[in-house]
Amino acid sequence: MKKKRILSGMRPTGKLHLGHLHGALLNWKKLQEEYECFYFIADWHALSSEYTCPDIIRESTYEIIMDWISIGLDPEVSTFFIQSQLKEHAELHLIFSMITPLPWLERNPTYKEQLNELTQKDVYTYGFLGYPVLQAADILMYKARGVPVGKDQAPHVELTREIARRFNHLYGEVFPVPDVLLTPTSKMLGTDRRKMSKSYGNAIFLTDTDEEIDNKVGQMITDPQRARRNDPGNPDICNVFSFHEIYTGSEIIESINRECRSADIGCVDCKKLMAANLKKGLKPIRAKRKKLEADPKKVKEIVEQGNRKARMVARETMLEVREAVKI
Repeated sequence: MKKKRILSGMRPTGKLHLGHLHGALLNWKKLQEEYECFYFIADWHALSSEYTCPDIIRESTYEIIMDWISIGLDPEVSTFFIQSQLKEHAELHLIFSMITPLPWLERNPTYKEQLNELTQKDVYTYGFLGYPVLQAADILMYKARGVPVGKDQAPHVELTREIARRFNHLYGEVFPVPDVLLTPTSKMLGTDRRKMSKSYGNAIFLTDTDEEIDNKVGQMITDPQRARRNDPGNPDICNVFSFHEIYTGSEIIESINRECRSADIGCVDCKKLMAANLKKGLKPIRAKRKKLEADPKKVKEIVEQGNRKARMVARETMLEVREAVKI
């Protein structure tokens, strides 16, 4: 039985961190077993917010691909491609923009939230408002049956569903209406207990050195009510303990849980133990990435192969679209 196709992408706006790993990438890795996966670098999407300093986009593109492969995404199983290298995406975006009512975009809650968050950037642009239309073109180009996203991106996929239905109503049944595949919410916060983000300066990156990890973990906020070493702590609200739950063995976790509550272990020692286990957990990822860094030609070949495969699908879709629209 043929696997259902899904699609998801990442904006190349800097290095990937643990939030990306546990919030998306490990789920992508798991989905490879069940679906035909298309994963892409959303560099045109990145340009919607980074248009004044686009160098970061090119710098990040192949770095991200290396991270994907290092954590276990398999280019022999999944298709990796770069959005801007398939001009069909731009054409389908243009056609969708002709039929998408403006109020659909203006009422998008994610758009309003990002306007409030990105106050240091001028994103009052046509491209930024139309971001979900380009996303719809990305998804529907491959007739994806599902889109793995977090809750914050679910409204964009719902808009894709509306655009698919509207196109089909106007021109005939061309596109399947994709399902939202909600990604499990990551418990992993940044070092300051906010959402892990490059812009907040609270991220632990997959490419951080041992020294950088030690320094960042050492600065992590723990139980805010634990002011002194002999105060009992509460692991349930401690950010460091949430990292332990992922990177430390179950027997040791039980011991840390108990000793924190009785003040038999202090935050400094708890952080050192977590940092050591975190580095151990990232070791195989770093080792695989080091091999890829030594052979950049191989990474580019993987992307070129993925581009070719994606382009074949995109061209077939655009033949159908042009015939349907009669243009």
